[in-house]
Amino acid sequence: MKKGKMRLVVKVGSSSLASPQGGCDLEKMSRLVAAIHLLRTAGHEVALVSSGAVASGYKMLGYQQRPRTLVAKQAAAAIGQSLLMQTYSELFARYSCTIAQVLLTRGDFSDRERYHHAFQTLTLLLGKKIVPVINENDTVSVAELTFGDNDMLGALVAGLIHADLYVILTDTNGLYDKDPRKHPDARRIPYLHSVTEEIESLAGGASRLGTGGMRSKLVAAGTALDLGIPSFIGSIADERDLLSIVDGAGNGTYVGFTGERAVRPGLPKRKQWIALHSPTRGHIMVDSGAAEAVLEHQRSLLLAGVTEVSGSFSKGDVVEVFHHNHLIGRGICNMDAAELQFLLGAAGQSRRNGIVIHRDHWTAACDRKNPLGHGLR
Repeated sequence: MKKGKMRLVVKVGSSSLASPQGGCDLEKMSRLVAAIHLLRTAGHEVALVSSGAVASGYKMLGYQQRPRTLVAKQAAAAIGQSLLMQTYSELFARYSCTIAQVLLTRGDFSDRERYHHAFQTLTLLLGKKIVPVINENDTVSVAELTFGDNDMLGALVAGLIHADLYVILTDTNGLYDKDPRKHPDARRIPYLHSVTEEIESLAGGASRLGTGGMRSKLVAAGTALDLGIPSFIGSIADERDLLSIVDGAGNGTYVGFTGERAVRPGLPKRKQWIALHSPTRGHIMVDSGAAEAVLEHQRSLLLAGVTEVSGSFSKGDVVEVFHHNHLIGRGICNMDAAELQFLLGAAGQSRRNGIVIHRDHWTAACDRKNPLGHGLR
């Protein structure tokens, strides 16, 4: 693995934290906190993405199992989040470590200013040697504005803070070639170069206490890899196991890591926002020459290559770019829709020059679509 100091995002799911009877499992949480302490003692920076709020709170609402309705989940999260943070605070205090609660929603990522502020806040906390404990703000999130599960939230946070490794902790020690619960001869897959649909098909469904499963972890690891960040999916049984993961000897499956660095370069924060989070306001169609220029030669999109414009957008909005009805990328447009429409018409032919999308504000779509609706490169 990478030598020296690393920045890690560690995501832990409900099934790895909560007691099957509801509430927090102190033994599991103590082991996790001790493992993070050892990472920090070794000089690494750690942000913790923690599930468990709903699982910790539903018993106090009188439910015997995790509720299914949105309002009940939100009420359970409102109770459980405070219990979770209180427990974390007490456990980290044993090591003289301060933690900070960070609750995020999809809106914090889709709004460019809030996205930038989230980056600044998390960077400041890590720089001050404080452990951010991050969760989705379940109490106010609605279905169309959620991350889907904390596996994906962890991947996006890892991209946001330019982590060196994304660690997804679960109660299964990695991905197997078949279900180990049904097939005694199942073999663990120690390394994946990439996450394909065939690989995803090996995974099962969600866990009983959480919303995610192995499939969601693979999808999240694939998204992290698109952002240039390798991942690890597996379990820990000892407080030194996180150090083993950093050293490349973890009990699980590594995704997209060979030797000293990730198999793909990292994506700058600005381009992450364009590719994964920004709302789009319109569509631009381009000809073959323009598509080749932006995809193969990493050039800016010029006005001469634009053939059609649709939607209502202003200068500075993000638009999707198509070639032969195939999405090839997204970018921040230097012109509004009305100006582009005029320049494409007969009256504007004499002024058909200029940059529509600068290459620094462009992200190309990739073949493997991420679960947020569009790919990136």
